Amino acid sequence: MKIDLKKSVSPFSKKEKYSRFIWNIVWYLVSPLPRPASSLRIKLLRLFGSKIGKDCLIEPGVKIWIPWNLILDDFVAIGRQTEIYNYGVVSIGSMTVISQYSYLCTGSHNYSHPYMPLIWDNIVIGSECWIAAGTWIMPGVKIGDGAVIGARSLVTRDIPDWSVCAGHPCKPLKERKILNIDIID
Repeated sequence: MKIDLKKSVSPFSKKEKYSRFIWNIVWYLVSPLPRPASSLRIKLLRLFGSKIGKDCLIEPGVKIWIPWNLILDDFVAIGRQTEIYNYGVVSIGSMTVISQYSYLCTGSHNYSHPYMPLIWDNIVIGSECWIAAGTWIMPGVKIGDGAVIGARSLVTRDIPDWSVCAGHPCKPLKERKILNIDIID
């Protein structure tokens, strides 16, 4: 046999494992609460080391693996049942929406190594983006400011600023233009 998973070891310290254990228990109790509990979810995320700006929304059922590896700027919304598998840092810019059932994945395995160790790379999502429902974003991806990613897309590469993209794999389709309209309060 060329692969020996018995020799695979965790890259995390006992303190990190213990912190994640406590986090998982607390989050298990709070994550499914209804939408008005978003402020409680945000307080807990901050308590566990997340950096979160003002007026963010975390919907019910969101799963966050490592809260201290999460950075949200102001006015970020994360839709229900989104999973943030963040062994690496996930950073999301202001005025960005991550729609329901999306999966942000910073981790993978080095399949060329006989022990297949865990590897990871950060994900950076710019400001004023919309990541539509069911999108997968892979390790190391940077999504530019103002980008729109169509539903069920698989994002494996960096995405340019102010572009509309979709597909499996995700590709730019056209430029994103914002209408110039008067808003009456």
